[in-house]
Amino acid sequence: MVEGITEYLPVSSTGHLIITSWLLGLDKTAAQRDAVADFEIIIQGGAILAVVGLYRARIGQMLRGIASKVGVQGLGSADRMKAGCTIARNVVIAFMPAAIIGFLAKDVVKASLFNPASVIGALAVGGVVMLAIAPWQARKLATERDSALRAATTASVTGSSADFTGAALARMNAMQALFIGLFQCLALWPGTSRSFVTILAGLLVGLGGVAAAEFSFLLGLLTLTAASGYSAMKIVKAHHTSEFLEQIGGWLPLVCGLLVAWASAALAIDFLVRYLGRHTLALFGWWRLLVAGIVLVVAWQFGLTITP
Repeated sequence: MVEGITEYLPVSSTGHLIITSWLLGLDKTAAQRDAVADFEIIIQGGAILAVVGLYRARIGQMLRGIASKVGVQGLGSADRMKAGCTIARNVVIAFMPAAIIGFLAKDVVKASLFNPASVIGALAVGGVVMLAIAPWQARKLATERDSALRAATTASVTGSSADFTGAALARMNAMQALFIGLFQCLALWPGTSRSFVTILAGLLVGLGGVAAAEFSFLLGLLTLTAASGYSAMKIVKAHHTSEFLEQIGGWLPLVCGLLVAWASAALAIDFLVRYLGRHTLALFGWWRLLVAGIVLVVAWQFGLTITP
């Protein structure tokens, strides 16, 4: 449930999972820590399915746009196919920096930063940043609402059903997509939040809150699929499936984790899209500071060690 709720909210799923497994005492041995870390990555598959289900129309547009680009005919209007192909290109470009840097740095990051102390620091810093940019984002939201009202009025008069979010994503150029991808690399530090840095980068290149969130979901689809697939393949290739299942308690926890992550992620995505259309990220900034504070108090109260 923690994975599903926090995967797409800008609060860091990895950070929350590290803290949760630590509080539940699931990191006592090296073998247990490795198994839990792989379990947490694999159940991201549930969050992936939530995006596929909710954004199947956009994903279909992207796939048809790519097919149209290579010569397949009769898939839809030329403008919509061109937009779908451009969105797909932008997602792939944004995916590449984190894929390359994350693969090269994964062992160092896992050894140095996957601990409660690093997570608490990143949560607090991210929370302060969100609160600091809230006034700027509020002004941006006011401008977006005026523009959206004018666009909706025009669409009503002309009888069109324009896809404003898709149009915004298709207006992004390759350099803007690359900027978002490079920004996403900050999320390699657990507790930073891939969703947060992706949405923030989207806002910085001119996307509205809803468009930035959708791009974050689509980018997460590639990023999470690669991470989950890599972890599953690593376990199978090393013939450690039985050891992995033994550490996590069998197939039932894995299936349960995937299903609950799927359901809770779907609810979280629906909430975030509705929320960012009208509000700033300040709520999540307070959330991050509150979580960091609670963890520090719990650690102090019960004598838990938060240092690496």
